[in-house]
Amino acid sequence: MKIAVCVKQVPDSWAEKKMAGGLLDRASVDAVLNDLDEYAIEEALRIVEAHTPDGAETSEHTITLISMGPERATDALRKGLSMGADSAIHICDGALSGSDALATSLVLSEAIKKGGYDLVLCGTESTDARMSVVPAMLAERLSWAQLTFAGAVEVDPGTKKVSISRVTEEGVEKLTAQLPAIISVVEKINEPRYPSFKGIMAAKKKTIELLTLADIGVSASDVGLTSAWSEVADAQLRPPRGAGIKVEDTGNGGNDLVTFLAEKRLV
Repeated sequence: MKIAVCVKQVPDSWAEKKMAGGLLDRASVDAVLNDLDEYAIEEALRIVEAHTPDGAETSEHTITLISMGPERATDALRKGLSMGADSAIHICDGALSGSDALATSLVLSEAIKKGGYDLVLCGTESTDARMSVVPAMLAERLSWAQLTFAGAVEVDPGTKKVSISRVTEEGVEKLTAQLPAIISVVEKINEPRYPSFKGIMAAKKKTIELLTLADIGVSASDVGLTSAWSEVADAQLRPPRGAGIKVEDTGNGGNDLVTFLAEKRLV
């Protein structure tokens, strides 16, 4: 069974972000592997481990990371490889700058088609955009089943079936599909492992295949800022937080508090 995990390098969640020319300024902040993608990597590792005989040095099941991004996105891929993934594909092309979710799903789907994967795992969303649409877009482009927001995953390589359970407002849903399939996982599905020293050293020797748009058969006119379906016309920094109102209790604090809440229409 061949498993692919789509991952993304994003600005550090704690970094102060700003816009530049209608795009998020990524160069001026630290970049990390998208936190939510780590859960997808961990789940892929657990699936492989569950179907690998005890004591086996290698497995017939493989995990490939796929990422679209600038040159430094290699660092995010190395992080995933140090967790235990076998190999990685890095789609890097100057024409990709400013691509929206539609273009991203197009590029990733073409890379997935060429890999012959049985199962593709994704995090629910990226922390820089928070759109949570790429897994569904991939399923549509590939004509694969999609099982989203999975809180548990079970795979049967023999019957080529995958099942998930997810929590909804109505209760717990259980869904089953035939492979190949796209699955997005929530952060409560597992606890991602920390890369060991051995894993970090091994990751340096693992293969990261570098591909361009020409390599996967996508035209530069179909990606990038000029082909995006939306654009940021203007952006402003959030105004600084104003000073709060301090209510001192000199015997009338309760009345002052009620008056304040009433002014805010909270009571």
